[in-house]
This record gives sequence, C-alpha cells and structure tokens, in this order.
Amino acid sequence: MEATPGRERLIEQFKADGLHVMFGNPGTVEQGFLDAVDAAEDFTYVLALQETVAAGIADGYARATGGAALLQLHSGVGLGNGIGMLYQSLRGHTPLVVVAGDAGVRYDAMDAQMASDLVAMAKPVTKYATRVTDPRSLLRTVRRAVKIALTPPRGPVFVALPMDVLDELNSEPVLPATRVLTDVAPSPASVGRAAELLAAAERPIVLVGDGVALSGAQNELAAVAELLGADVYEADSSEVNIAASHPLRRGQTGHMFGPHSKELVGDADGVLIVGTYVFPEVFPELESPFRAGAKVVHIDLNAYEIAKNHPVDLGLAADPRQALRALAGVLEQRLGPQQRAAAAARLDVRTRERVRRMRGAPSAADDGTPMAVFLRTLAERTGGDLIVFDEALTTSPLVTRYLPAERPGDYHLTRGGSLGVGFPGAVGAKLARPERLVVGFAGDGGSMYTYQALWTAARHGIDAKFVVCNNRKYRLLDDNIAQYWRERDIPEHGFPGSFDLSHPEIDFAGLARSLGAGGMRVEKPDEAVAAVGRMLSHPGPFLVDIQI
Repeated sequence: MEATPGRERLIEQFKADGLHVMFGNPGTVEQGFLDAVDAAEDFTYVLALQETVAAGIADGYARATGGAALLQLHSGVGLGNGIGMLYQSLRGHTPLVVVAGDAGVRYDAMDAQMASDLVAMAKPVTKYATRVTDPRSLLRTVRRAVKIALTPPRGPVFVALPMDVLDELNSEPVLPATRVLTDVAPSPASVGRAAELLAAAERPIVLVGDGVALSGAQNELAAVAELLGADVYEADSSEVNIAASHPLRRGQTGHMFGPHSKELVGDADGVLIVGTYVFPEVFPELESPFRAGAKVVHIDLNAYEIAKNHPVDLGLAADPRQALRALAGVLEQRLGPQQRAAAAARLDVRTRERVRRMRGAPSAADDGTPMAVFLRTLAERTGGDLIVFDEALTTSPLVTRYLPAERPGDYHLTRGGSLGVGFPGAVGAKLARPERLVVGFAGDGGSMYTYQALWTAARHGIDAKFVVCNNRKYRLLDDNIAQYWRERDIPEHGFPGSFDLSHPEIDFAGLARSLGAGGMRVEKPDEAVAAVGRMLSHPGPFLVDIQI
C-alpha cells in the first residue's frame, strides 16, 4: 500500500469508522493535522471557542446519533479545559474518541513549554488512554480506541498524537474498527432463577438506568414491570428508558441524598435492577437501603456495577433486552393465578392514579408564570414533536410536565454532575438530527459555563433553540444547603452570597445576539406566547431568556 503522511491516513481511518465530523478547538501542535483536515473531502471540522464547549457538543452529538463522536483537544492545556465535560461523558457512558496533539516524541526529554503527561491527565476521565509513539501503530491504536469506546460499558477514550508521528509516512491498511457484539442472552437456568426470586414478591420494584435505552429494551422492560405489577424508578437515567406516560413509572430516585432513595425502595420485597448502578447519589446510604430479606436481581452488561455497593441475590451479566425478553417469557409461564391477580391490581391502582393526575394536571401546572405559559404554548404549537436537551435542573419538573419524555431519542437529561452541558448538548443533537426541532434548556448559572456554544451554532448554521431558566441564582445549591441545615439542626438563615447571580445582571438575549444568534427576554406571560412564535419562526439559533 502506498505510504502517505500519518495525518492524512488518520483522517481516512476516522472516515472508515463513520467519524466524518470532528469537534474541537485548534492549537499549534495540531496545526499540521488540522491543515490536512481542512483539505480532506467528506470530513467536517466543527469549531468551538473553548474545549469544554467542543466536548459538550460532541457529547450531545453522540447521544443523539447513538454512536461515537470525535473530539479534538489542544495538548495539555486543552485537555485540562475539557476534563470536566469528559467526566460527564464518563459517568454517562458516552462513546467519545478524544485526540490531542503534542509537539513530538523527539522533544520528550526537553520538558519544554506545554509539555505534560497527557495520558496521566486523561486516565481518570476515560475508559482507555494511550499515546502513539511508533508511526507504524497509529491506525492500529485508533481502531483499538474506537472499539473500546463502543463496547459496553461505553465511554470516552483518549489517544495522544505527537506531531512527528503524524508527519511520518504511514502504510498501515485503513480498516473499520471491529465492533464487539454484546447482545448476550442469559442461560435458561439463570432466567428461571430470576423469575423465581421476583414472582413471589408482594411489593416488587424495578430500578432502571440508561443500559435499557442503549439496548433498546424499553418495550421489554414495560412488559416485565406489568407482569410483576412493579413500580419503576429511574436510578441513573438520562434517556427515555420507560415512557413518562406509563402508569408504573414513578420518576427518578434522585442524585443527591441517599435517604430519599431509601425511602422509595425500603419497603420492596423484590427488586429488579436493570442497566444502572445503585445508587448514584452524591451522599449515598452506606448501609443497604433494601429491607432485610428482599430478593434482589441485577441485570447489566456492565458487570462492574453488579453488587458494586450492595449485595444481590442474582447478578446476570447480559444484554438487558435479551434478558428482559427471556424473563417476561418465563414469568408468563410461572406466575400463578393469585400472583397475576395481585400484579394486575397493583397496575390498576397506578393506572387510576395517573388518570386522576392527568385530569388535574393543566390547572395545577399552568400557574400563569412566564415559564409555564411558554412551555404550554410550546407543547401546543409543536404537539410535543421535538427533542429536549434538559439541564433546567430545578425547573426540570415543569419542563417535563409539558414536554414529557415519551419516545426514545426525544429527551436527553444532563448527567454526571458537571454544569454546562445543556446548550452545547442541544447544538450537538441538532447537528446529528437536523430534521428535528431541538430545544436546550439550562439555568442561568449552568448556561454561562458554555454560552459560547451559541457562536458555534451560528457559525455552522445549526438551527438549535435555547431557553434560559433565569432565577438569578444557583437555585439547586439553595435547595441542597437547606437540606444540609435540616439534617444538622442548623437554623435557617440567608443563603451564601456565592449562590447569588443577580448582580450585575446578565443580558442573556443581548449576549446571544452578540454571538450571532437571535434573542428575546421574557418577563410577562403574554411575552412568553410571542416568544414561542419568534423562536420557532427564526431561521437559525435563537435564545429565550425567561425570568422566573
């Protein structure tokens, strides 16, 4: 095979793996590679103004496509900027292929400017991190990284690319990376044991996470939950794992306080865990939150998470869709008449509760505030046919009341704990799904972490829409410290001044316009109605700043 510079062959390798778009921010040590990128056909570079933004856009793109995304960072300083967002991708299992340049292997002994141990920096926030030091293994290493990124548990990988390695002539074959098939079915005996443990439960529950969505197991999950008459809680869920309208869906366990999760699951005598770790709180319970004697079954392709924190009676390292389908079949055969009747009664109770909630929902939710009016109007104008990227945090319950997470791919929730994913995530999702309306929601505090994403949307003609839920504070911190005070019997007092964002006031609409997007501020309910019309009719990115 005719030899060509490694930088050019690398681009062909990316394209062979379906990676035709690269998100990034340029730097000197990548300049030769980026020059080749500029000349390449059928390969697009999406420029962000800061590496955190590039990483967030790549994360949103990967989530919307269901595949991998390619991210370029600038040496150690750029990798440092992106680490917070890469942590978000690691905890959320986003398959990012991250590359960064350095000056060259020949300069390793010099300890010169921008010299840093890129692999050591990347390791804590990636599944796999390495540096190519031999030009003859450039493509082999990249293929390995792509394979690792896409193999469950999926996640970001990192490859450092020295300039001299990319400049060397390369004759490696360009071949697609191998994709490992993981649609593993559990044995009949193990499925029978799972059914035996769960069928006898009088108060069963199901805990789910994004492993369900990755497997495409939403229907199978609903079938098992209905057979058991089990409430479904989302323990670490940022995708649509069960439709919001399903009567057995009980919402999120939460990500902050372990006692809240313990209260939800403590009475269950049968627990099925699928595609998640338990529990994801910042302050989890150190002791098992499950009642003594409760039977616990955990199904996941990520064997590390099974019984990681609390013992289980049966752990199945298997594909959720295959395992749930088999479990439903066995339950159909094994459930006795009394067990079926009890499960049907539990399902009926939840169905009637849902009907009552839906009857009272419009009057309860639409309190006439600008945000409620905006969301109601948006839902009416779109019929709910849109993709929501939700980093609204304390406003999320209102967002999902009007724009419920019903269909897979239509809703993405922030995950991992780092702020700033909402706006770049919406940009990435819109780039991946240009035919769909995409609206990103973020708080005023979170939005300012990555506001430059609007510039990228304007530069590349990405018609995403953005909403600032503006309460002029880090409201979640207010709520959390109030809990802290209650737990420690500390009298309530004024919130720390560091939580307040009211002065100087930020002109979000004006800032959006300065970045090439449209913008409008909403203070009154009638302005909210007009804002929906302007946002939907505006050609290109548009932001609405809604005062709460």
